Amino acid sequence: MAGSAETAPTYDLAIIGGGINGCGIARDAAGRGYSVFLAEKDDLARGTSSGSTKLIHGGLRYLEHYEFRLVRESLKEREVLWAMAPHIIWPLRFVLPYTQGLRPAWLLRLGLFIYDHIGGRKALPATRTLDLRTDPAGAPLKPGFAKAFEYSDCWVDDARLVVLNAMDAAARGAVIKTRTAVTRISRDGAHWTVTTLDENSGRETSVSARMVINAAGPWVDEVLGRVAGRNDVRNVRLVQGSHIVVPKLFAHEQCYIFQNPDGRIFFAVPYEQEFTLIGTTDHDFQGDLDEVKTSESEVDYICAAASHYFATPITRDQVVWTYSAVRPLYDDGASKAQEATRDYVLKIEGTGEDAKLLNIFGGKITTYRRLAQAVLDDVDRIFDRETVDWTASEPLPGGDFPFDGYDDLAAAIAGSYPFLETSHVRRLVRCYGTLTREILGDAQSLEDLGTQFGAGLSEREVEYLRAREWAMTADDILWRRSKLGLRLSTAERVALADWLSCHPAQAHAA
Repeated sequence: MAGSAETAPTYDLAIIGGGINGCGIARDAAGRGYSVFLAEKDDLARGTSSGSTKLIHGGLRYLEHYEFRLVRESLKEREVLWAMAPHIIWPLRFVLPYTQGLRPAWLLRLGLFIYDHIGGRKALPATRTLDLRTDPAGAPLKPGFAKAFEYSDCWVDDARLVVLNAMDAAARGAVIKTRTAVTRISRDGAHWTVTTLDENSGRETSVSARMVINAAGPWVDEVLGRVAGRNDVRNVRLVQGSHIVVPKLFAHEQCYIFQNPDGRIFFAVPYEQEFTLIGTTDHDFQGDLDEVKTSESEVDYICAAASHYFATPITRDQVVWTYSAVRPLYDDGASKAQEATRDYVLKIEGTGEDAKLLNIFGGKITTYRRLAQAVLDDVDRIFDRETVDWTASEPLPGGDFPFDGYDDLAAAIAGSYPFLETSHVRRLVRCYGTLTREILGDAQSLEDLGTQFGAGLSEREVEYLRAREWAMTADDILWRRSKLGLRLSTAERVALADWLSCHPAQAHAA
């Protein structure tokens, strides 16, 4: 082994998992002055954190299960996160049609009244009632839907939210290691020895940490078993959710939230300008967590559910992409997957002066920052320190502009780089915000940006993603740092992969 307990670097915190919770905790902890080491066995946001419905939302249906604390916390976070990252988070209006025979209209309106008033809403507009017979939102739907309610939530580029938290953590001193699996943790009194294996080099090393945080998401129990040496642990209920992407179904920018007769709800959301995202499913998962795929039955279920509402049926041959993820919900004994709590649970192991292990079960992307605060409250208590919450008032990388200033920023950058098409500039600003200028630099023409891989993806952008955002493969770039995989042809995707293999990346500089 290349490292040892005597020679290994020592950190306050070693975090296992590079999803939204792990990276959010790393950012918060580094900003409070803790030394942080984070290891992710794959790419950042490779699992659950890139497989969401891409919403920052309170969770309207959670009110049915009386999860008022979770809903209130989530609602309060919407405008906080929007202000922190206005390039990747923005408001949406959701249309909820009343469907005869399902939840009554009075119940929907009561739920939305609560939704409007318990979360400290300031900038987001309130609920209103729509007449679908005259409102444009009714045009794509089947005749017969007359009444609907329209309310506010927010969109988020989930994978980029993870990466931006990792970037800010690294800028504040955290060490972020991707493609680095934690293979073993062992406690020696007041410290842990954390052994890792680098996927690329095959090199095994170790670090020392005063505390380990298990933020492995769906793999949290596997870490306790395989890495920490526990047997027969089960703390999370694994629930699979899948989505389909089809060509654009409607021209307006509103979203839909639909009720299904089985009690579930699903969304239809404008996606990447030319598409509509529809999902999600909810069913218990069994299988290999590294091989999660959308099943044929899930595609059929989503198509049938959407076809119940839209005038034009949605069929399997329209589907241009699917994605699926497994949610690690805390196992509270709920009888149905959709009824299991979306709240998070923190459990600390270790007594006396022994080094502590903190395990994270459950959670949702909307409350990741609050989860991190709760974790750091525990860390402060264990380390007998007094630090302050700070993350709400500091923008994420690229988000240092007014929450309503996206159009102004895009126009300013377009003026500085007149050789770029407007759509190209707007995509860059949506991804990188004020950091767009760092990518474009002194370029005076498209040629200055180097090789063009298709859909506006340039060599200079690729090099930025490798140097600053831990991207290594074509999938990292096309499906997590962006969704350009929807626009590149198979040949263009192969050409990008070939280029990456022929051009070694520089060391990460974040």
